[in-house]
Amino acid sequence: MIKVNNIKKSFGSLEVLKGIDLEIKQGEIVSVVGTSGAGKTTLLQIIGTLSNADSGSVVVNNIDTQTLNSKKLAQFRNLNIGFVFQFHHLLPEFTALENVCIPAYIAKKSKKEAEAKAKELLDFLKVSHRLTHKPSELSGGEQQRVAVARALINNPSVILADEPSGNLDSQNKEELHNLFFSLREKFNQTFIIVTHDENLADLSDRTIKMKDGFIETQDKISV
Repeated sequence: MIKVNNIKKSFGSLEVLKGIDLEIKQGEIVSVVGTSGAGKTTLLQIIGTLSNADSGSVVVNNIDTQTLNSKKLAQFRNLNIGFVFQFHHLLPEFTALENVCIPAYIAKKSKKEAEAKAKELLDFLKVSHRLTHKPSELSGGEQQRVAVARALINNPSVILADEPSGNLDSQNKEELHNLFFSLREKFNQTFIIVTHDENLADLSDRTIKMKDGFIETQDKISV
């Protein structure tokens, strides 16, 4: 499903990733942990094609993403990868429904098709009563659920999440964590989650611990 081979990445003289090898199976939920500066977010961005590696390869669904030009890469990312971030990144001038529809519009789906899928997802995520509300009118948990719906709108096979529960209270954290597993059961999606949350890491199928630009362990561990 995802194969990362000898990925290296530097920013100037700072070597952030020093040769990462990793394989993740379809439907697996993997947490990536480690101290700040370990390279977790950089690795996630490279897997998600938001950043280019200096060397090595990333294969997703049998496609070597390093070989795609910028246009094909954008198309591949839009259709195959969903992103969930700590700060939601919802557009403030648009409603919940409109925010969820944006990736579908980019994929050239019709307004009718996009809105139908968005409403289905928002209903599944229990925020269908907030369709016409803008982000400023939503709670933190509701904003994150809208962001998850947006990540799911094009039926991506991979969901990448960077500290998705970092801004949530305990109840919303637990609900979000349970939601990831419900989504895996419903859609058989693969999740890679960068987190400092011990509970989420412990729930995951596998926990990958990074340190100083390397993968230190790939076991069930405590954060």
